[in-house]
Amino acid sequence: MQRVTDQLDIPVPDDFHLHLRDGELLRAVVAESARWFGRAIVMPNLASPVVTVAQAFAYRERIVRALPANNSFVPLMTLYLTDQMTVAEVKRAGASDVVFGIKLYPAHATTNSAHGVTDVAALDPVLDAMADMGLPLLIHGEKLGPDIDVFDREKVFIKDVLIPLVRRHPQLRVVLEHITTEEGVQFVLDGPETVGGTLTAHHLLLDRNDMFRGGLRPHHYCLPVLKRMEHKRALRRAIRSGHPRLFLGTDSAPHPISAKEASHCCAGLYTAPLALALYAQVFDEEGALKQFGAFASHRGQAFYGLPVNLGRIRLSRQSRPVEVPERVLVAPGVEILPFYPEDGLHWRAERI
Repeated sequence: MQRVTDQLDIPVPDDFHLHLRDGELLRAVVAESARWFGRAIVMPNLASPVVTVAQAFAYRERIVRALPANNSFVPLMTLYLTDQMTVAEVKRAGASDVVFGIKLYPAHATTNSAHGVTDVAALDPVLDAMADMGLPLLIHGEKLGPDIDVFDREKVFIKDVLIPLVRRHPQLRVVLEHITTEEGVQFVLDGPETVGGTLTAHHLLLDRNDMFRGGLRPHHYCLPVLKRMEHKRALRRAIRSGHPRLFLGTDSAPHPISAKEASHCCAGLYTAPLALALYAQVFDEEGALKQFGAFASHRGQAFYGLPVNLGRIRLSRQSRPVEVPERVLVAPGVEILPFYPEDGLHWRAERI
């Protein structure tokens, strides 16, 4: 007889943190996210960042044109917060039916973040306008500086920037994205109802030892960087907690293999093809499968004021590891390597 925990049916999830890139790369990867998710919060850090509502509309149209025929996937657009963002643009964004958040990248913190914010406090009028319009601030939570260790950037950002920001703007909804530390988890757990957070599959599966196992592993390099084992354990405890403001955000971030296997390799893991199975495996390992449906299909939707999707996904435990996904061909000689855990993957997802 099949055990209940061998199979799990959930409403089609949404991805609340996704990189789709643009051009040939967009056309190569969007179908996988559209296959598993009903909607996604799409990041704006293109080579030419999405900083206006007009640019968000145009990017959305490019995404829709790249979708497979008869696909109902809905991209939820974001704007890239810069030092030059105006209250007027925030009001246009809030009045639109396309923009669902504004993304804060500290300058030079990650891929295509050179236009990021240099002084968050100087943008208080913009943040006040966002609160008034109901637009959440989506945060890459790292503070950079010559005296800040790369493994401490999230912790320092929370203490020096994020806690004061939330105190100054108590009505502003805030999402601390791709949480990687115990401090990040605790910030959400202790925070007010306006504070949420996303967890990635790869930060739940990997710690910084995995970047150096058998040599330097560029395909495990991401930003925020993988942390100590104790932080991974804190993230795993968080999914067991069933906290209502922690939800799914893959941070799937495709790069060509040539850009990963380079002297200055790009940060990001392409997890979209196996994302739901990866999460299911972690929740299973933690004895928290009953929490997965809420994590993937209800909590983020409630935070963003979105309805639960009508379709269903079935997740099934497999007796043998599922096959390693094929490399994705972007263009002649240009491929992407999807993430696959070295210890194997024993869950499979399917639309039903």
